[in-house]
Amino acid sequence: MNYRQLGGTDLRISEVSFGTWAIGGDWGNSSDEEALRGLHRAMEEGVNFFDTADVYGGGHAEKLLAQATRGREDEIYIATKFCRAGDIHDPATYSEESVRRYCEDSLKRLNRERIDLYQIHCPPTAILQDGAVFGVLDKLKAEGKIRHYGVSVETVEQGLLCLEVPGVSALQIIFNLLRQTANDQLLPQAQAKGKGILVRLPLASGLLTGKFTQESTFAANDHRNFNANGEQFNVGETFAGLPFEKGVALADELKWIAEGREDMARASMRWILDQAGVSTIIPGFKNVRQVEDNLGAAQVRGFSSEENQRLAQFYREQVVPHVRGEI
Repeated sequence: MNYRQLGGTDLRISEVSFGTWAIGGDWGNSSDEEALRGLHRAMEEGVNFFDTADVYGGGHAEKLLAQATRGREDEIYIATKFCRAGDIHDPATYSEESVRRYCEDSLKRLNRERIDLYQIHCPPTAILQDGAVFGVLDKLKAEGKIRHYGVSVETVEQGLLCLEVPGVSALQIIFNLLRQTANDQLLPQAQAKGKGILVRLPLASGLLTGKFTQESTFAANDHRNFNANGEQFNVGETFAGLPFEKGVALADELKWIAEGREDMARASMRWILDQAGVSTIIPGFKNVRQVEDNLGAAQVRGFSSEENQRLAQFYREQVVPHVRGEI
């Protein structure tokens, strides 16, 4: 496993880490036994960073992480998130009283005394512009409740706004071959300012595995079903904002990237890891096989400058016109 510094923090984290949305809920049915085996397998292979949130399975993902990392709290870092258990548009959700309660509840579920990275979970731009919540996080950090804090953002505009906040140590962004916009300004500026970058949805909700067809369907409790068009939350969180059928067609045109790189998923994640400023990717998983498949991304060869130019042109000309929502 290769490790990278998380921006200007004291955390040196595995370049392939894992998110826990899938094992917490909203990605169809999952098995806790399989999830725990996957977590243990990841740690055996050197993964030392996991991302979760208080709303993943109503805190269930946090509890699974507590169980899997028991006794290794000083060597396995956990990032969790808050605010979406309340009304994200209500300033009261970001008050000291509310944030302190969210934090204490996560600490109890994680069975830890301190959260390594505490992130605001995709708040509205107005909340970030107001900025009062950052003062609350500064206070929790001074008290030792959190080690560092950051923001999970939906758009480049939000990310650039957060880069101006001194206390923000890291951003979590949507970034993949079907969502390349961060390469223009956000990644270079984050790197220049010493901010860490966590990349979520590296496979665009599975589109970049190359395994879906126009006939693929998803379970009723899978966000790729109930949020396919942004019905429940930001449309960009599902298939990178693309209509499913168009996403499948575009992914089919990218299958060439797998040549000499084992498979399309590993190639897609390798491309992300090659982009300057990226600290780690956090693909999801439900079982050991998926963990092992994702870890393989670090071992395949990178992309030539010609290939990168081809991919950038493909994104600008063929993908961007079809992306819904702000990017």
